[in-house]
Amino acid sequence: MQKKNPKIDEYLAIGCGRCPLGGTPECKVHDWQAELKLLRSIVLDCGLTEELKWKVPCYTIDKKNVLIVAAFKHYCSLSFIKGTLLTNAAGILEKPGENSQSARLIRFTDVPMIRDLEPTIRALIQEAIEVERVGTKVEFKSNLELVIPDELQRKFAAFPALQAAFAALTPGRQRGYILFFSAAKQSSTRQSRIEKYVPQILEGRGMQD
Repeated sequence: MQKKNPKIDEYLAIGCGRCPLGGTPECKVHDWQAELKLLRSIVLDCGLTEELKWKVPCYTIDKKNVLIVAAFKHYCSLSFIKGTLLTNAAGILEKPGENSQSARLIRFTDVPMIRDLEPTIRALIQEAIEVERVGTKVEFKSNLELVIPDELQRKFAAFPALQAAFAALTPGRQRGYILFFSAAKQSSTRQSRIEKYVPQILEGRGMQD
């Protein structure tokens, strides 16, 4: 088994700190302690290196990201960075979002579920490791049309510096923002999302940076 990283011990004790609940008893990490610790044990036993990236446990091989373990409100998950390349014979890998082209995850709601799926989980991890070792890449579709929401267009018109900063972002970061802003059904929600991330865009950072 690979060595445990003290930063992940801290994550389990305190939380990810990505929301105001981090470091409090209400943090969602505390709701999935047994499940997260079991997933951690399985992943480390498969030979991956444990790191803290994006404030969550990330597991690598030869410094290449393979998978992420994370806690959410209604489930915890094991997410494969290049999950679309893996064999999904058991049908347990899901898209984390409608527009996800690469990542695939498994949602867990209790320890028995993880135990039942452990052989499949281990097989998928080994397959993911091999994908990285041979250097297989995901072929991203570049023809997906992204429409900038009206609320963001208006913000650009009123704040040219923001438009310039947004244009300087990588295509992946731009895509992440547009998909997040556009996913809100109400205009007021789209506006509030945009306002929240204005400072981050001006600093040249993506949503997960």
